[in-house]
Parts: sequence; structure tokens; C-alpha cells
Amino acid sequence: MSHFPLYIGNERVDTAEWAYGVSVRAVLDPTGPETARLFRLLREGSEEELHAHPYVLCSAALATPELGQAALRAAAEAVPKLRAVPLDRRLSCVQDLHNAFLAHRAEISRLLRSEGCPRNLAEAQLGVIFDLVRPESLEHTRALLRQEITTAGHRIVLQRQPDGVVCVDPPANAPLFGLIASLVLMAGNAVVVRVPRSCASSLSYALHNVIIPVFESRGAPSGSLNVLCADYEVTMRQWLDSPLVDTIYYFGSSERGLALERKCVERGKKAILELSGNDGVLVWRDADLDHAVAALIEAFYASGQTCFSPKYAIVHPAIADDLLARLEAAASALRPGDPEDSDTVLSPVLRATAFHRCLNEALGAGATKICGGNQVDLRGEPDPRGLFIEPTVVRVNGFEPAGTIAAVREETFFPLLSVVVPDDGPDLLDRGIDFLNGNTYGLRNSLWAEDSVVIERFVSEVVNGGLLKVNDSHMGHGPHLPGLGGTGRSGGVHGEAAYPFLRASRLQAVAIATTKTHPGKAVPGGQ
Repeated sequence: MSHFPLYIGNERVDTAEWAYGVSVRAVLDPTGPETARLFRLLREGSEEELHAHPYVLCSAALATPELGQAALRAAAEAVPKLRAVPLDRRLSCVQDLHNAFLAHRAEISRLLRSEGCPRNLAEAQLGVIFDLVRPESLEHTRALLRQEITTAGHRIVLQRQPDGVVCVDPPANAPLFGLIASLVLMAGNAVVVRVPRSCASSLSYALHNVIIPVFESRGAPSGSLNVLCADYEVTMRQWLDSPLVDTIYYFGSSERGLALERKCVERGKKAILELSGNDGVLVWRDADLDHAVAALIEAFYASGQTCFSPKYAIVHPAIADDLLARLEAAASALRPGDPEDSDTVLSPVLRATAFHRCLNEALGAGATKICGGNQVDLRGEPDPRGLFIEPTVVRVNGFEPAGTIAAVREETFFPLLSVVVPDDGPDLLDRGIDFLNGNTYGLRNSLWAEDSVVIERFVSEVVNGGLLKVNDSHMGHGPHLPGLGGTGRSGGVHGEAAYPFLRASRLQAVAIATTKTHPGKAVPGGQ
């Protein structure tokens, strides 16, 4: 079993108090003897006994507030040194990062599954990272960070200047996105990453075995990257109050994130927000239904407990019955399973009460249940106290009732997909686009259609969201695409598609005169 110390100013620091990464098996078998023994050991066992327990994945040193402050000081001291490092040298680590992730891919994926992340979501997270550190992405990154334009009398440089000290609070349900956020290092920022206790194994492993070794081997200034396993409330309060912190990169709920944004603005800090999602999918009458249904089934990956999975669909009435029949068959075939040793897409649901409340509200408002709706156990058998929920599909007829139902208009963090079937008419595409744009969240939106006019209108007129997908996997990633970012309640006031190194930097324009022109003649009206 691994033990991960803190990492502050290029020093590995241990403490007297440790957190433990625990296998999902403790949740899947909550009344089993090993789970009972684990909870006893967590209360009164020795380090040796805990390390030997089969459900314990790792231990991680817990930071004190004093060590948290030491990490901020180390980062602040690194900032001027990082700014002096030429851009090409900062970017030269990309190939090393790619190779290191390849070497450790299998173990990172295994640890994610051990923590309860289904294989497909684990691979999706790894896919985003691999696309961002592909060697062929290097030129794209360089062009975004620095451009030169030659004019008749000047050399114009458009360059991104780093924010300074960036503090990253990753998501517990998709911890590798914390690694993506740490790529703000490429823009010249110094970083402090808080490792949540719930994902201490996978995130700590990747930081200590991939990110840290690469930057150390490249001679990054001391304090460029700092890693803490620490309490959220204490750490966030310290980051907000510290004059050393320039930017807070936060993953979490819209409510918490938007409140954090206000606090950051009050203190003169930047907030980069990756918040809740309520992604929509528009399925037009000429869509490839096999592919569209396969993409809609992504709504149930990790039992819908991801922000960037489909949450509702708008389906053309001409093909709605056919699509729903296919969707019912595909959703009903999904079964619970152990993510550590299977290819299951379902995972234990943390908010069963909220699921039933949301479903009942939708049914009471006129929605029709197509399939699902029950809690089940690991075998897929009905169980009112089961940890899993059957993939659930409801049909909502018409945009007007859909606009009043929380299952359609709010983020549903459980396996519930709402299918909106509007009335037909010559303005149906107009109404569909308006409905997508009326979403208060804004991560991703997808379209399934063959008509080039429909595709063009979707691409040009859907302004909601940081990413639009056309005839493609909703959750899948690709080279050069930003893996993060959104608008509205998904990204805050300044939300947009997010390349981390751009979000944690500011555009600066430079003009270098190439001709000897008297300044008085350069200003209109000058002498």
C-alpha cells in the first residue's frame, strides 16, 4: 500500500495525522465483516493494521493550517522564477507528461475503479488528459499562449501573462480533472492542489508518480507545484484570506461555486469555476437512431453522477416513439456491478431521496415513466434500501410543461434522463434552439442530425454551453478540444470553454516599433 506525503517547495513532508483512501468494496458490502473491521480499525487500529486491510488503498499525510500557509509561501516565491522561464522551456514537458501518463495509465485506471469510478468514466478522464498533452497539441498550445504579427511599422506580440499563484480544488467524483487544472503551470503559474480525502488514492498517485517527477526532472523552480491533503473548509478560507493567492480554480456545485465567485471578487481574486451541468441533446428526425441512443445512454455513466453527461433530450416527434423504444431496451439492459473488476456503467447513488422526489414531481406534472425508477441491490434485484437505482427514462410532452419540471430544468445527479417530445410545426427547430439556449446551465449540448441546414443552425445559434457536439459521443473528447468550461451556472459570470492555461492567464499586447518614426507623427493630430 502506498503512502503519500505532502509536497511543499519540492520537499516531501510527512505529518502525524493521515487520511486513508478506501476501496468502494466497503460501500458495496456495507454489512460485511471486512467493512466492519475497517471501521473499527479507523477508530482504534494501528497504522500497520490499517495498511494491511484489503479495503485500504493508501494513506496520505494531512496538512495543518501552518503547512497550508507554507505551501502558499512556496508558490508565491516560485512565481517570479516561473515567469522568467521561456515559454518553449515550459512547454517542453508535454512529451514527458504524455509518456509518464502512458506508463502509469493502467494503475491510475485501476485506482479510479477501486474508488468507485466505473471503467468508462475513468477512461474518459484519462482520455481528456491524453488529448491535452499529446505532442501534436504542442503547437496549438504555443499559438494560444503567444502570437506575433508583423505590420508595416511594428512587431505586435499577443501573449498571455500568468495570474501568479493558482489554488486548485478538484472534483471528488472526477479527480483527474484536478490534474488538468494543474496544467496552468504551462502558462507560468505556481500551483497549490488540495487532494480531497475521498479520492486520495488516484489523485495522489498521479500527482506523485507522474506530475511531480516530470516537473522535477525538468528543473522546475522550487514551489512550482505544491500538494496538500487537507480539510476543504479550512483550506478554502485560507485561500480566500491570503494575499498570496491570485486565482482559485474550483470544481463543485453551482450554489457553492457562485458564492465562492462573489467572495473572490470582493477580495480581488479570480475564480475559475467548473460547476454543475444540465446538458441537452437535440435529436432531429433524420438522426442515426442507433448512434443517438448510444450517446443518450451516456446519461447513465456513473449513474448520472457527472456534470458533463446528457441530462435531457429534445426528440423530434416523428421519431420519438422509435427512439424511446430503443432507449428503453438499452437502458433496461444496464446492470449494477463492481467497478473494480467489471465494465459496468452504473455506480452507487448518493442521492436516492433526491432522485425519488425529482421523479415523483415529474410524474405528478404529467411526465410518463418509460423504464426504471426503482432502487436495486448489487445483483439488480429490487431493494428499497439498495445502493443502486435503475436507469430511468421519462417522457415529457411539449416544451411548456418541460420548462416547469426540475427533471428537465435542473441538474439531476442520478440516473434519470428526461426526453422532451415537442409538438411538430414549421418553427420546431426555432423552438428547440430557444429551449437549449434557455437552459441556465451551460456545459455541453449535442445534436444528432443529417440535414446540413439543421447542423449549421445548431452550430451558429446555440450560444449556451462551452462545447457543442454534432453526431458524436456527448462525453467523448478529442484532440485540441477544451476538456472543461461552460457558461451560466456551469461556469459563472466569465464562464467559457476552458483551456486551463488560458483561463489562468491574462492577455497582454506588446508593440515593438520596427521603423524610426517620430512619436509626434505617430499620434493623430501630432506635430
